[in-house]
Amino acid sequence: MGGTKVEKIKSWIVGGSLFDQFNLCVVGATTLLLLCTCTVQLRALSKTMTPRFLIFWTSQHIDTTPQRVYENNGYLTISANGGLNQMRAGICDMVAIAKYLNVTLVVPELDNTSLWHDSSQFQDLFDVNYFITSLRDEVPILKQLPDEQKRRVKNDSIYTMEPHSWSNLGYYYYQILPKIKEQEVVHFNKIDFRLVNNGIPIEFQKLRCQVNYEALKFTPTIAEVGKKIVKLLRQKGPFLVLHLRYEMDMVAFSGCNEGCNETEVDELTKLRYATPWWGQKVINSGLKRKVGGCPLTPEETALALQALDIDPSIQIYIAAGNIYGGERRMAALRAAFPNLVRKETLLAPSELKPFRKHSNMKAALDYIVAIESDIFVPTYRGNMAKLVQGHRRYLGYKITISLDAQLLVNVIDRYKKGALNWEEVSQEVKTGHADRMGSPTQRMEVPENPMHEDYFYSNPQECLPPVSKISKST
Repeated sequence: MGGTKVEKIKSWIVGGSLFDQFNLCVVGATTLLLLCTCTVQLRALSKTMTPRFLIFWTSQHIDTTPQRVYENNGYLTISANGGLNQMRAGICDMVAIAKYLNVTLVVPELDNTSLWHDSSQFQDLFDVNYFITSLRDEVPILKQLPDEQKRRVKNDSIYTMEPHSWSNLGYYYYQILPKIKEQEVVHFNKIDFRLVNNGIPIEFQKLRCQVNYEALKFTPTIAEVGKKIVKLLRQKGPFLVLHLRYEMDMVAFSGCNEGCNETEVDELTKLRYATPWWGQKVINSGLKRKVGGCPLTPEETALALQALDIDPSIQIYIAAGNIYGGERRMAALRAAFPNLVRKETLLAPSELKPFRKHSNMKAALDYIVAIESDIFVPTYRGNMAKLVQGHRRYLGYKITISLDAQLLVNVIDRYKKGALNWEEVSQEVKTGHADRMGSPTQRMEVPENPMHEDYFYSNPQECLPPVSKISKST
């Protein structure tokens, strides 16, 4: 019986006269046209009325999101410079610029020539495949140049330049895009602070956030170790992350020598003069400290945390490298807060083996722990401090205490001279930090000098939930 049905179907298709076959084609074409017309009508109807059955049908069978058409104006290769967080912010800016210019971005090269001598490349820190695919609807990203363009690079014919710092999108459109169209491939040898904080269309501000908080995922190796540190800390209760920027390179760069002996001052001065990319050599340490330009010392940090009534029994995770001066400089902080821990004290040496000689990978671990902490306290407004502060705002305005170095130095010096008692110190410090806890703020703008305004990545207000009342910027 089944065989008879098959034979009948075959006869309807291949049998009969040419006239019958022509009629069949006409009927088929008419039916197909009617189906296409119905589909278009249903699609249009779903966008306006969207009844329940259309919601299900269109979501399952019709892709209503148009695929972005890329008009490739050329290729942009970039070399990120600085430490982890300086490079991270620069990469976010470059993605926004690449989209604005309609150019193809090549996965960034990372800085291997800085003071830390870290050989890590992009794929050692970030999930490169996720980075590319998560941004495919925004900007095309390649792991390497196509063969033809690659040959040009090998022949040293690539055009290399350093974009102007704190430039707006108009600079890239009128100055850089013509060069890319002319050369086909342009290489940026520096990408830090190359885009202004303000005056950018919200679409591109939100793209900067998308790259920073979603596309730049750490590799599974880094993420798993970071999660383990957080888990170990959580098992013992709340914890505070202290970004104690008092490593040798920071102290030398800043020119601040409060609490250092003569031998240390001489050592720090020699390092500053021996590092060519640190422009300022002669620095008045005392004056810089009084105006709040110095990283707080471990001793000053201990007094600040005590004045803010931080629980002395809380776990404090030190997110930093080796503290300059070692245990001698950490003694006061440890006496006030005995539960000091580091990744090196929480993990076995074997677990940290993949991170040896890779300061950026270690910094990535600290970043993960910092954004997960109950309280985050940076002692200097460096790149990690700013980016973590912004990320914690993005995660729901988690407590971040932005220490006011100028106020603290003034209060501590008066306390040491006997001009204030401890109750007065505590009151002044608490009052001075009441609006410096990571709450919603309006980013301060200084159009004539973007370097001195609030950094976009410390307060990405365009990407944050709206608030009814905006307080003074911290």
